[in-house]
Amino acid sequence: MADRIGKPVSQRQLRVGEMIKQSLSMIFMKNEAKVPEIETKLITVTEVRMSQDLKIAKAYVLPLGGKNADEIIEKLKKNAFLIRKILSQKVIIKFLPKILFRKDESFEYAEKIENLIKQTNK
Repeated sequence: MADRIGKPVSQRQLRVGEMIKQSLSMIFMKNEAKVPEIETKLITVTEVRMSQDLKIAKAYVLPLGGKNADEIIEKLKKNAFLIRKILSQKVIIKFLPKILFRKDESFEYAEKIENLIKQTNK
């Protein structure tokens, strides 16, 4: 697995990313961040990718059923400081990374590919 520049992802990046993913998932599941207007229990954290210097974490999330995904991502972005504050109590790390929330489009992409395969098999 390599990032866009072509450098391989280090074991440390993978470990820290997985640790943050699990912590974010628990925070959302228990609704500990108290993000206004969002039922965080319905949000799935599918992946967290760390920058090489471990200062930025891109959290790929998807609301249940993909409903209102863009709206929910925007609310998460606006309240990232709140979520990061709760995360700082859960994760023991020298520097807590800045969290950037992104919509996980991998399921949509996989469905698109699957439909293309079905069309060619007909």
